[in-house]
Amino acid sequence: MIVGMTTLNKLGQRLKELRTEHNLTQEEFGVIAGFSQKHYQQIESGNKKQIWLETVERLAAAYNLEAWELLSPTYPTKTKLAKKPKTSKIHNGKKI
Repeated sequence: MIVGMTTLNKLGQRLKELRTEHNLTQEEFGVIAGFSQKHYQQIESGNKKQIWLETVERLAAAYNLEAWELLSPTYPTKTKLAKKPKTSKIHNGKKI
């Protein structure tokens, strides 16, 4: 029996931490990374059984990171959104 988090669970946790740090909803980040909110939510929650390397690269690129930086055990400290989020219904129609 393997105890602990899987790589996909760790990736999901990292993505949630980064998204929260940038004050984004799942929908907003999904738009920036080029995914639907539902698809992104499945990745972040660890409900996806497998994902392609291209998906990891797109997720990383949304934060101006390389895939290895997103997957690294060390938390990336210098992240910057590749695109500015559009107006959000959740954030009262304000740009963030």
